[in-house]
Amino acid sequence: MIVVIRERLPALDAALTRFDGWWSGLSQRERLLLSVMAVLLFLVVAVFGVVKPLQAARAQALADIRTYETLNARIRAAGGTLGATAAPQRNGPPLQIVTDSAPSFGLAVTATPTAEGVRAEIADGSYDSILAWTADLVATSPLVLRRASFAPGPASGRVRATLEFGQ
Repeated sequence: MIVVIRERLPALDAALTRFDGWWSGLSQRERLLLSVMAVLLFLVVAVFGVVKPLQAARAQALADIRTYETLNARIRAAGGTLGATAAPQRNGPPLQIVTDSAPSFGLAVTATPTAEGVRAEIADGSYDSILAWTADLVATSPLVLRRASFAPGPASGRVRATLEFGQ
């Protein structure tokens, strides 16, 4: 069972009463002319406010699709790929990989071998550099980051870090 609650709005009732009185006072010809004008106004608003913007958006989307398909075909014809080029893989023992890669990121690393891999300690390094170095190691070597701990460093933006890598 559906219950419809209808609340009376005095302002709306008054407006509808005034409109009904005004509409009743018009002749049949005036009512017809106003009805035709209302329909035409609705059609103009619908066409220029809804249909035309939708058509323009669709045309732009189709043009974008054509552009990207053309670019994709040109890239494939040239033998290229859309992905980034893979970085060269680092080889060697884990201890050597960790110690050789750190200086290129401006980091001084003390690396010690562990049973699972390598523990790298950084006494003072930029947080951003440590994260970039870690991401590079994981992407370009068989090493996997097992554990990381950070502590505030001696200066703002600097940290002490202990990272454990394994294979």
